[in-house]
Amino acid sequence: MKTVSLGASRPSTVNFRMPTRDNLVPIRVDLEVDGQRYRDAFTWNPRDPDSEIISFAKRTAKDLKLPANFVPQMLQSIQGQLAEFRSYEGQEMQIKEKIVPLKIDLRVNNTVIRDQFLWDIGNLDSDPEEFARTLCDDLNITDPEVGPAIAVSIREQLYEIASQSVSVMREKQLSKKGRRAPEFSSNSKAVNNAVDLFKYFGSKGSVIRKRKEWYLYEPVVDVVANEEDGKEEPLNNSSRPKKRAEEEKVASLQSL
Repeated sequence: MKTVSLGASRPSTVNFRMPTRDNLVPIRVDLEVDGQRYRDAFTWNPRDPDSEIISFAKRTAKDLKLPANFVPQMLQSIQGQLAEFRSYEGQEMQIKEKIVPLKIDLRVNNTVIRDQFLWDIGNLDSDPEEFARTLCDDLNITDPEVGPAIAVSIREQLYEIASQSVSVMREKQLSKKGRRAPEFSSNSKAVNNAVDLFKYFGSKGSVIRKRKEWYLYEPVVDVVANEEDGKEEPLNNSSRPKKRAEEEKVASLQSL
């Protein structure tokens, strides 16, 4: 079992951001136009101008030989997800040494990987991309698309937890004013899972695991033959997950 090392003490509240070193937004696009389907997952710098999104959508459609009518729908999908992320900016969220379990259950091309590990969301120096690369190296995964897919999955879970933290802070602020806070609701299964994790691991929550339970945290990797396609579809074979920020120092990992 691996866990990201605990960072130094952090202030109890900060303005909303991804609880990682790079403030990158996980983006997932799933479109079907005229019988053709495009699926991709990547990260995006919310500070980049919208002109970058237009260039990316046009370049992607050209490289993958997609119909031109994919471009406006791709733009709408990316801009909508960025707008949701930006709607949280400027609002307060709690940042403390809080450990949450994250789960990975992915199929990318012919590689299936399942894993779970502990993550300190209070460590703003954590790096999902570096963690994913290290995990792939440890498991001898050679498909270059697996690492970015793992990083996006981690960022999606952290994003849901961070956005829920904003709602918790909003409720506290309204409670102090003697007003009932609006209930937070979402149709996203990931959001609901994040809420449960956030409430379950309180400030006094234990993350100690007995040695006999270590097997529960052992990663599982399978290679699926082409003729053994299962129910889950692989990410678009031409998927180009990207990180729109320079790489920084490696996030420290330790084995429990």
